[in-house]
Amino acid sequence: MHFTTALLMETVGLAQVSSATASALGQGGVLEESDASDGLGAKDPVLQNLQAVWATKDPEKLQEEMQLVFGALEDPLEWLLEVLEAQGGWKGKGPCLANSLVHGLQQWTTQNPTGHQSALKLKKLQARLFPVLAQCQGNLLDPLISAYQLDSADCHFLLSHVTHLYYTDKLKEAAALTIKLKLQPYLEVEKVCIPLLLQDKMNLVESYVEGYPDLQEQLLRVLDSWCRPGFQLKDIPRQYPGLPNIRPDKLNQRVLNKMIFRFLDKYGLDPALCPNATNQRHMGTLRYLFRQRFVEKVMSQENWADHVQTLFLVASQCVVEGNPWLQEHLVQLLLRYCSVDVAAATLADLQHSQASSRTVLGQTVWKRAWLVLGAPALHPTPVGFALFLPREDALEHRVDGWEGRRKDSFYQLPIPREKIFFLRTREELLKCKEAVLQPGLVVGIDMEWRPSFGTLAGKSRVSLVQLAVQGRVFLLDMQPLLKQGEAEEAEAALAGFFRALFTDPAVTKLGYGVSGDLHSLVATSAAFRDVNKQLRGFVDLLDVHRQLPKCPGDGKKGCQAADAVPAEDGTHGGRLPERGLSLLVQHVLGKPLDKTERLSNWERRPLREEQVLYAASDAYCLLEVYAKLRGDPAGFGWDPGATEIPPGQASATAKAKRPPSRRAASPAPEEVGEPGPPTFGTGNPPPGAEGAVAVRDLRVVCDNMLKGLGRYLRCLGVDARILENEDEHRKAAEIARQERRVILTSGLPYQTLQSQVGEGRCLLVKCSEKAKEQAVKVLKHFNVRVTLADIFSRCQVGSLVASRHPSASCLVSLRVSPAPEGPSSPM
Repeated sequence: MHFTTALLMETVGLAQVSSATASALGQGGVLEESDASDGLGAKDPVLQNLQAVWATKDPEKLQEEMQLVFGALEDPLEWLLEVLEAQGGWKGKGPCLANSLVHGLQQWTTQNPTGHQSALKLKKLQARLFPVLAQCQGNLLDPLISAYQLDSADCHFLLSHVTHLYYTDKLKEAAALTIKLKLQPYLEVEKVCIPLLLQDKMNLVESYVEGYPDLQEQLLRVLDSWCRPGFQLKDIPRQYPGLPNIRPDKLNQRVLNKMIFRFLDKYGLDPALCPNATNQRHMGTLRYLFRQRFVEKVMSQENWADHVQTLFLVASQCVVEGNPWLQEHLVQLLLRYCSVDVAAATLADLQHSQASSRTVLGQTVWKRAWLVLGAPALHPTPVGFALFLPREDALEHRVDGWEGRRKDSFYQLPIPREKIFFLRTREELLKCKEAVLQPGLVVGIDMEWRPSFGTLAGKSRVSLVQLAVQGRVFLLDMQPLLKQGEAEEAEAALAGFFRALFTDPAVTKLGYGVSGDLHSLVATSAAFRDVNKQLRGFVDLLDVHRQLPKCPGDGKKGCQAADAVPAEDGTHGGRLPERGLSLLVQHVLGKPLDKTERLSNWERRPLREEQVLYAASDAYCLLEVYAKLRGDPAGFGWDPGATEIPPGQASATAKAKRPPSRRAASPAPEEVGEPGPPTFGTGNPPPGAEGAVAVRDLRVVCDNMLKGLGRYLRCLGVDARILENEDEHRKAAEIARQERRVILTSGLPYQTLQSQVGEGRCLLVKCSEKAKEQAVKVLKHFNVRVTLADIFSRCQVGSLVASRHPSASCLVSLRVSPAPEGPSSPM
């Protein structure tokens, strides 16, 4: 008998190990040399018997058997390595015996740390292990590294093997091993991370530099060098000829800039490390401000100047002479968007209204600008230049002439100024709480914060919360309210007020893009972190807006266009079409909102009168829009059943003010599966589903992942449209809105599609089920009644086929509600 078999029997007793395993151990014990084509364990009796135990699906028995085998084998490390080497292309994916063996060996080596192997033999096994590590999945790296003691191996030995993987273009595997073995300080970050970025492996790059500030700074400096003016990103891939899986389309200036600022924000690094990327970000902000001011004309001169001055203060914090590059672009943009006179006047206004001692333009750039703009050379200083400029009132008339347009072109607040209450103390907050927490009341909610324009100033903190009820508007000044008495006590009191309001189902809360406001509110204080949980009684008018038919022009009820605003002399362009809430107000009430103060500095106190009126109007208009829609839904082409916004009920979800570019962080929806709570929209069945529904009344559009379901539903008589393979998922939302259909989809697209249609108009279906099972559950969900006459009624041969088709009776068995009236019976 083999020595290890005898030892095993003496130590643990023959009854503790299966007879098959003991016999296998007696036949030789280790894996013989075999071809990869022989398969895992084809010639190893020990492994074959472990496979038999694995097939019983008894993890406890398998674990016990493995521990006995590892203890009986002469060299379990070598045995497992031969098992893994014998299977070519082994990846260790999912639950398999090899996966269990690796974890079992790690557990055994942990319990038996005093091995009897020589250091030389262990080093040879470690060298053989690297090709296996390059093939296996990431979840097996740690147990293999632990079992074979790679974490305590010689650094130079490890580097030689990892470097070999890099040279053989196994970059992903090499980087993963480098991270696990903590070898990053010994390798050049540029040579490792840049190829990974070209392969679009951003997550691996982040893991590579995690915990190494020096490497983070080195990487950022390299990336920032790609942002310098005139640099060609297309030259980077040429430096890595032969590199596989390059994704050059994934690397452009916009993506690069976002990547850099993501690193700066994540690791809390100084933006001064990236002057080129920072300049590009400031330049983008400057262009945006110019467009808002001179093209879209939705920003006052005062707000525009305030933001430009702040931008230049931030951009020149570490430079004595300011930022000449950005200053030059300011002058160029002024000349591009304005006449020379207006550009000179605006520049002087910026230069002299600066609150700080630091000026917007440095002397060098100022002299060049003043020569370009034609200012007299006898006065080379800003003060001298100002002598030749128009008076301030003339400048305001020339640049801001468009701001003097008739007030009746925009929505006007219908309540007197004395009905707007500015709340700064806890006593005033208590009075507001008594006023708004009244059963049956409708409250319009909006919030304002200072725009950050994508800077590293952190998350937006709400400065003002507007609560509008019939005849009154309450403006909650967050800064003093959060500082009343003890800070924690003040925050708790304010959070308690919001929590009571947001969770009261008897009070209908109106908003437009609720989730965006609530996200900023949560970021304002740690005490607010749960105020957006379990919202009740919310109605997001953004959902309603998405259901309204588009308004092509005049002639339709509630669709009066605002007076056209012609371009003024010295500026380009005119007022652009309305968007967002302003467009909804125009559609329903006939006039848009005046959004001039939208980008104000809401942190500055006292607020200007224009800001107060703007804030009150933004909240109060929600009440009037809601009342007008509910009073005459047909006149506006709105189907209340499509969005279901009765008083006291929440909308399906709180959406962002713009369609989100990525999936919102929300609980994963349940799929249509076993009987349970409905999974449609908020979980409520769609209108009309209380009683049996005729199959002809169900109109659906199936995503291209559910073609089988769509064809099956057609056979049952359902009006089903099916997307083609080349169609994008968003086409389903377009069809659903235009043709009043319900979307049937599966997997990740559900979140996006569900946000683009109304409540109860998008259903998540399990893609893993067969078409018949999917159809049964869809019909049951909608309580649809299928009759014999419906079968194949949408086919060309109609009922004739239905009467003769051999599967017609099978299809009829899918009927969910056989009776013509009353609720459906359980299936």
